[in-house]
Amino acid sequence: MHHGTNPQQPVPEAKYVRHPAHQEATPMPAYARTASLPPAKLSGVMSGIGRREFLTMATAGTAAAAISVTIAALDPATALGAPAMTGNATPEPASDLNLKRELRAMWIASVVNIDWPSTSGLDAATQQAEFLQWLDVAEENRLNAVFVQVRPTADAFYESPYEPWSQYLMGTQGQHPGYDPLAFMVEEAHKRNIELHAWFNPYRVSMQTDPVQLVPDHPARLHPDWVWAYGGRLYFDPGIPEAQEHIQQAILHAVENYDIDGVHFDDYFYPYPVAGQTLPDAGTYEQYGEGFDTIEDWRRGNVDRFVETMSRRIKETKPWVKFGISPFGIWRNSSTDPLGSETGGSESYDDQFADTRKWVLEGWLDYINPQIYWQIGLAVADYSALVPWWAEVAAQSGTQLYIGEALYKATSGVFTDPDELTNHLDLCREVSRDVGPIHGNVYYSAVHVPADPQGAMSKVVEDHYQYPALVPPMPHLPAAPVVTPVLAKARRVSDGVKIHLADIGTRDARATSFAVYRVAGAADAVDTNDPANLVGAFRSAGGRIQSWLDTSAAPGTDYTYAVTALDRVWNETDPSQPRVTE
Repeated sequence: MHHGTNPQQPVPEAKYVRHPAHQEATPMPAYARTASLPPAKLSGVMSGIGRREFLTMATAGTAAAAISVTIAALDPATALGAPAMTGNATPEPASDLNLKRELRAMWIASVVNIDWPSTSGLDAATQQAEFLQWLDVAEENRLNAVFVQVRPTADAFYESPYEPWSQYLMGTQGQHPGYDPLAFMVEEAHKRNIELHAWFNPYRVSMQTDPVQLVPDHPARLHPDWVWAYGGRLYFDPGIPEAQEHIQQAILHAVENYDIDGVHFDDYFYPYPVAGQTLPDAGTYEQYGEGFDTIEDWRRGNVDRFVETMSRRIKETKPWVKFGISPFGIWRNSSTDPLGSETGGSESYDDQFADTRKWVLEGWLDYINPQIYWQIGLAVADYSALVPWWAEVAAQSGTQLYIGEALYKATSGVFTDPDELTNHLDLCREVSRDVGPIHGNVYYSAVHVPADPQGAMSKVVEDHYQYPALVPPMPHLPAAPVVTPVLAKARRVSDGVKIHLADIGTRDARATSFAVYRVAGAADAVDTNDPANLVGAFRSAGGRIQSWLDTSAAPGTDYTYAVTALDRVWNETDPSQPRVTE
């Protein structure tokens, strides 16, 4: 296994901030903050632990103890004692298995037609129908986000002036699919109030090595000096500044022109090592490597610069668009670096030149989504060792943490216990309580969700996703001044209860979506913090008057309803006055 020559030094703790443009004047860690109160109300909540002391303690290896103390001290519902907090309060994880705030997502892979489209060359109507089926699958499993691969091999599932239409659409690179897939996907996901994160592969150009198989005006053919072959594939050289700029432009074009919720990268940076092959970038290092002691440090520097620049440019383009990365699950093993995890697997720091821990600590990411694709108790890469390791790292910068789950291993039989994945979520709840918050789980990949190998996915849904969940808010993102809606009536109709509400916000403060809560019987209030009371959330249709049909209401039962409004990044208002069905 290849190892870098220098163990990484700890990043100076003064740098543990996220995008300075969104830094708030509050000493609270980002995960404990809420956008529903002005910073003035939050000052002094930290019970005597300042941010700097907190981080110093954390880096000194006392993070687990400090963080659990801090979370308890910062439980917004109790620490702030403010009724206005109900919407965004994330109390210590509920002792039951369901959470009201949790990202639940699946990856929809397009490379070599893994998930969608099911094969290349389908007509537009069939491609669209297939995608709508994937959204049905997401809804049936009570997921609230999809991560869809839109740039698998320096090509596009969107109208791009920089790169050709993907071959995985029509079978031929550059062939127009007859519609704009990304525009369609965003619109349809949003109709169902599902977040859509566009998943881009930065450096991979082709799954084969012959440039002539690419369209003649492909950037890799126009700039052959940007590209090299390795392990049977073609890649842009991450060390060439012009190539890096091209990749960023191709991605930023999608950010600018499509209403996506997030930009997502997976684990592919420099390619995974292939035995007996050497990365062909010695010449690039010679040209651009000034200031770096080793070619390995230089490669890491290239990826660092790419991640940091993307982070900044996404926020400059659309401050509300999230930026997340889903790296290989091991940064480094503790045998290589004392800061690493108690594991013995390959290491992204040394193998993909991806210094994933640094990206989190620097605050470059809105979320980190490590692929912890192993079972609990596996000696070389124990799920129960890696999840707390990542929770401790993410808590230091207030970066949201979603765990990548290998549902496909229940299909392949590597996971032999049908309860493996539901046990993973149990463990995530414990780590959230004891180490640092875990904000959700993401399943690889879509095709395995309805296939439900060993009943593993339906077990997760039954044990943990019994109720809908709202995407957790990110308090450092810009909040909109949405206001509590007026619940006009809850009317019994033949197929359920019809909710009518008014969004009374000004034109620039209209809600993006609304959450509906209900309790049985006539009640004076509805607890909007209880996950069991959340019936669903729906997208605003625009305008003031909105309606929604609650089809899960049992006939002949009285209910009391309350509604809240949510902005684009899921900050929630106080609940409306309750209404009893009429």
